Amino acid sequence: MSQHGSGASTRTVRDVVFVDGIRTPFGRAGEKGIYAGTRADDLIVKCIRGLLRRNPSLPAERIDEVAIAATTQTGDQGLTLGRTAALLAGLPRTVPGFAIDRMCAGAMTAVTTTAGSIGFGAYDVVIAGGVEHMGHHPMGSGADPNPRFMSERLVDPAALNMGNTAENLHDRFPAITKERTDAYAVASQDKLAAAYRDGMIQPDLVPVAARKPGEGWTVHSKDEPPRPGTTLEDLAGLRTPFRAHGRVTAGNAAGLNDGATAAVLASSEAAAELGLPVKMRLVSYAYAGVEPEVMGIGPVPATEKALKNAGLGIEDIGLFEINEAFAVQVLSFLDHYGISDDDPRVNRYGGAIAVGHPLASSGVRLMIQLARQFEEDPSVRYGMTTMCVGLGMGGTVIWENPHHPDYSGAPDGETAATASEGAMA
Repeated sequence: MSQHGSGASTRTVRDVVFVDGIRTPFGRAGEKGIYAGTRADDLIVKCIRGLLRRNPSLPAERIDEVAIAATTQTGDQGLTLGRTAALLAGLPRTVPGFAIDRMCAGAMTAVTTTAGSIGFGAYDVVIAGGVEHMGHHPMGSGADPNPRFMSERLVDPAALNMGNTAENLHDRFPAITKERTDAYAVASQDKLAAAYRDGMIQPDLVPVAARKPGEGWTVHSKDEPPRPGTTLEDLAGLRTPFRAHGRVTAGNAAGLNDGATAAVLASSEAAAELGLPVKMRLVSYAYAGVEPEVMGIGPVPATEKALKNAGLGIEDIGLFEINEAFAVQVLSFLDHYGISDDDPRVNRYGGAIAVGHPLASSGVRLMIQLARQFEEDPSVRYGMTTMCVGLGMGGTVIWENPHHPDYSGAPDGETAATASEGAMA
């Protein structure tokens, strides 16, 4: 966007809003999983088409960018995924796209990168999301880590195995016992089951028809990984694959999963012009690096930076969506801020331990769930989506609830309530 004369020096940052988000049901990775015979790029195409169906007032030609993340960018989730997915989804050929990778925070980074461009004025409307087919592309497959990582001791060998980094967190914080992590995991399963019973998950899922050899086609409209009814006794005897007599198990960590997510973001002006809903307003975001061998602590410094950027304190955050890569990683965050394990502000609908964590897609799942909670609970003004990231990073995004009476994104002269009603009309 070019500007001439004095205008170039008076540019103002525009408000960025989360219009809508959708995801596929998540599947279990592997030959028995629901997406064993489904391509990764077809999963993200489902999400893009689902977003356009749900938002008929958005002309496809008004989409300025498609940013899609994947951690393992090869095969059916390679080839500049944002562009190929846009073409496969039937978007006009004038709509560009790109691929992005920040491991687990891929979709989160797709959102924040394009949001920065909206704020700058380069884009009005974008689609951002992520996909990971861990059945087709196991974590780290095809990677060739530079031997200098080991020979020069740039990182601890444990840093290249996420499960080992979780065991290291247990070592660093002995107050986080296996009993605590198992209890947290059971609660995650219970909360997700309750959210399903209350109909809070299903509205944001796009059904996916998938075929298995010898079984024909099946339409999948719910997540495959959850194990409702899981008990402490069920988890107590699970083996600890990363360390003998360790504390991290398949029960208190996210599984290996397949799935895709996508969201529409827009400037507040474009949302108003096109009659698009406003589900959240972006307040601030930040990423931070930590020692790779304890990557799970990454959300703490990222949150410190995001709060500082927003001029807020942790006490201002009324809802937390924390990616549950490992229970110990969530509990290390909660302990740092003095938040109890069962605080009702945290992962109200359950988390990745129950629903799954298809790496690069999970950041937008957090946003989808936070947006649904904002709508359900207008008393909350600010919420947060945060996650740890492989190789020692964290990412945090702070959002404002447009349904709150003091919502600051409402146009001049409007109350938050009337602005929200107008956007939803």
